[in-house]
Amino acid sequence: MPDPALPADLAGWLACIETRHGQRIDLGLERVGAVRDALGAPSDALIITVAGTNGKGSTCAMLESILLAAGYRVGLYTSPHLLRYNERVRIDGREVDDATLADAFARVEAARGENALTYFEHGTLAAWLCFAQASLEVIILEVGLGGRLDATNIFDADCAIVTSIALDHMDYLGDTREAIGREKAGIFRAGKPAICADPLPPESLLDAAQAVGAQLQVSGRDFGFSGDQTQWRFWGAGVKRGGLAYPALRGANQLLNASAVIAAIETLRDRLPVPMQAIRQGLMLVELPGRFQTLPGQPAVVLDVAHNPQAVGVLAENLSNMGYYPETWAVVGMLADKAVEASLARIAGRVDHWLPASLPGPRGLSADALAERMVSSGRAVGDARFTSPADAYRAARAQAQDGDRIVVFGSFLTVADVLAAIQAER
Repeated sequence: MPDPALPADLAGWLACIETRHGQRIDLGLERVGAVRDALGAPSDALIITVAGTNGKGSTCAMLESILLAAGYRVGLYTSPHLLRYNERVRIDGREVDDATLADAFARVEAARGENALTYFEHGTLAAWLCFAQASLEVIILEVGLGGRLDATNIFDADCAIVTSIALDHMDYLGDTREAIGREKAGIFRAGKPAICADPLPPESLLDAAQAVGAQLQVSGRDFGFSGDQTQWRFWGAGVKRGGLAYPALRGANQLLNASAVIAAIETLRDRLPVPMQAIRQGLMLVELPGRFQTLPGQPAVVLDVAHNPQAVGVLAENLSNMGYYPETWAVVGMLADKAVEASLARIAGRVDHWLPASLPGPRGLSADALAERMVSSGRAVGDARFTSPADAYRAARAQAQDGDRIVVFGSFLTVADVLAAIQAER
């Protein structure tokens, strides 16, 4: 008989673990490691762990797409989600169903004893249980925050990838690139491949790799890419891969991520051989909502989860490569603990009309507070304030001309709310 005191379904479990721990973030491996040991769910799958300030999601999506094209059984754990929690846990390219996830949450609950787990920690262990019982060949884990003390780091990576190092989550990781780089390098393991897609990594990351004895490769030094308007080429240690189609994920920055993915696959070829056709097919078919996602129709609509200065700067560069649009309307919602002014400054020259929207929760900025920070940093903002990104998006659609462009950015919450509204309309 099910315990009536425990949640009966996935929605109930998510509501329960959201409020179970006193802190939203409680970095450390001791508690979650103890529950892992109590669960006793081993897996023989090869593990690839991906950390970084930006580009983690795209890198994980490309890895998954290529490895599936090569015929491997693949598990993928990512965060956060946009519309459904199930997006976080995928097996062979498909979201794990509610019942399987709910059962995994219940097993974690039974094993945790007196250990208090955060929402992310509980979810990480539940995802691992799903993977362990699926007889997978590869498991891809996206780090939630930092690396060294992130829950995903209780599992030893056979290959670790750090995509980029920039200033974000400074309350937890430190206020310099050196401090943040040191935290992200915590996923490196002795004698195992470590791939850094940032061509200018901080010395702390290089030092950490050397100290632990990881086999570090850095973009631009040990591997890299070149290309023209039709195709691109990868080069690495003793290997060249030419005639590659550009990744289906849009944006110039995606070649940094794609080349890191190929570098990682090359280091694992003895255990995980991948033919060139699978690399080509995987890059051409990869999908990931909310990463410079351009919707069909007029006006043009661009959805991007960019929420820190580095990511917003990349978004601005990608917008500049789209061609001419008479007016650009920006639907913006951001969290209070982000570098709001610095982020907006990166894209200011690409925006004609600002539509500030409120985000929910204790971290969410109200539209009024966001507008105040826009004005204080020199942005010309009208009188309109919106209770949600979806409301701001509807206002932008009502005012924009067919030839204009609407850009939705600032947070996963911002893009998720607009995506949900668009799906509801359809």
